[in-house]
Amino acid sequence: MIIRHRGFEPQIDHSVFVAPTAVVCGKVGIGKDSRIMYGAVLDSEGSHIKIGECVIILENAVIRATALPDKNHPVIIGNNVNVGPHTTLLGCVIEPNSFIATGATILHGSIIGSGAAVAVSAFVHANTVIPEGFLVPPHTVAIGNPVKIYGTNDKEALADAVRAVGFVKAAYGVEADWKDGGKRYKRVTEARSKELKEHFSDIILDK
Repeated sequence: MIIRHRGFEPQIDHSVFVAPTAVVCGKVGIGKDSRIMYGAVLDSEGSHIKIGECVIILENAVIRATALPDKNHPVIIGNNVNVGPHTTLLGCVIEPNSFIATGATILHGSIIGSGAAVAVSAFVHANTVIPEGFLVPPHTVAIGNPVKIYGTNDKEALADAVRAVGFVKAAYGVEADWKDGGKRYKRVTEARSKELKEHFSDIILDK
């Protein structure tokens, strides 16, 4: 499904395959010989998505850009990148010749260097930089620049690192005390509702 969003239509090279159940919405550019497989969602919101040449986006991947009042988070994916099934890429940069494995998540402001790999179910937190050729191991959390890898058993160290990221400010522009989760997530949903209401004006286009 190809959708005009906020007045922008996706620009898709004629050599690209977009599966019938995939969604490509808004200011999205897709380079030649790329493949957008079944159930994948590419949503530019108020920013943009740029997909390079020969990029493989597999089943049920979610790729979403974000624009805040003071910060733009496009998704930029270089040439010859594999994006595995059930991955989530939000407002990040994936440099060429990288491999994003099944179930990986990469958050706003992060950069994955050329030739790097984010393994199965790994998590790259906001504003993290993964160096060229680096491997983020399966089921781990990568945070920071320089990056540090945390296992799921590093509960206290991981919690401290996550707090230091300031995720809701980085991703949604929301200021809230970490200790007041109720207020923080209320503001997050209000910010998201305001952003996503623009979809009322979407127009579904023929392929």
